[in-house]
Amino acid sequence: MTEPDAGSPIENAMLAALSFEADATAEFASDPRRRLTQAVRHVIDAILTRDDVDDAVLADAAQATEAIATAIAGSPHAATERGRRTLAARSHGDYLTRSPLVGPVNPIAPPFSWTVVDGAIDGRGVFHAAYEGPPGYVHGGWIALTFDEILGMANVASENPGMTGSLKVRYRRPTPLHTEVAFRAWTEAVDGRRVTARGTMSVDGVVTAEAE
Repeated sequence: MTEPDAGSPIENAMLAALSFEADATAEFASDPRRRLTQAVRHVIDAILTRDDVDDAVLADAAQATEAIATAIAGSPHAATERGRRTLAARSHGDYLTRSPLVGPVNPIAPPFSWTVVDGAIDGRGVFHAAYEGPPGYVHGGWIALTFDEILGMANVASENPGMTGSLKVRYRRPTPLHTEVAFRAWTEAVDGRRVTARGTMSVDGVVTAEAE
């Protein structure tokens, strides 16, 4: 996560509310866990893109990965035995640490960085092979997830957190893989319990999708 050098007291409070480095989550999001997350992302990308690997190499990698999963989880990596989270969320930062979109210790999350700027969420990142839908482009479901997450973050930043009631996404043009994507989200209006947030996703200054 990147942070601005300075900001208003309100913006700093928003950033603190969204920070991954909150005391409650710093121990979980340790450097070794982040390093492991990056390594698993690399493995996922390799599985999806390397078609010139010998089966023997893949078999050895599978055996090694199974051993790693067993060492961490304490049991064979079977669908009925996969881990379940037991620690209740204590803060928005605690959830975001594990987020499937911006979580620094979630291997399926694209490596995005974000910050609070002028009360809005600004971010950048790259969707790689794991997020492919149409050949060469990001799957629309991942784009919808991106908006669901960053619009929610914007509402937290504006001190109007809540669950998503509806999400409207307009796909204006395909969003390419392996290219830096910029996104921005902000709280548009608050009317009692009804909070409206908007966001855009763009590549090279051209909007590829927008949402409310």
